[in-house]
Amino acid sequence: MSDLKFTVTGNSTSATQFIGQARQFKLVVDEPEALNGTDEAPNPVEYILAGFAGCVNVVGHLVAKELGFKIEKLDIEVSGQINPNRFLGVSQDERAGFKIIELNLIPKTDASIETLAKWLEIVEARCPVRDNLSNKTPIKISVEKEYSLK
Repeated sequence: MSDLKFTVTGNSTSATQFIGQARQFKLVVDEPEALNGTDEAPNPVEYILAGFAGCVNVVGHLVAKELGFKIEKLDIEVSGQINPNRFLGVSQDERAGFKIIELNLIPKTDASIETLAKWLEIVEARCPVRDNLSNKTPIKISVEKEYSLK
């Protein structure tokens, strides 16, 4: 299969809110009131955590099928710790991103613990979001000035 390209486009609607479009889906990103947002939607780092959980869900079910067992139910808990001082411009002492992300999988299945250990190893190796969170990904950021025609 050739490379797949995923795209999100959108607009800033305020200093803390972004409304985007991914395929036919509307995405709203906002900050909680504690970070001067209107708390109308998850914030960017919550979307990262949700993306990680969603990716592990997809890959987890795919790998379970390949290993020949069924997951009747899969609960996923994911959390991350961030010190906001850098992104708020208060301090440069800590990185802006997550200090740690913890993901806990609770599958309801008849699979043995040995099978689940193998399953987890494969899921970790094949999850694209985990790969992006764990490894440096080249990022190219550019800016274009919009000129008005007056």
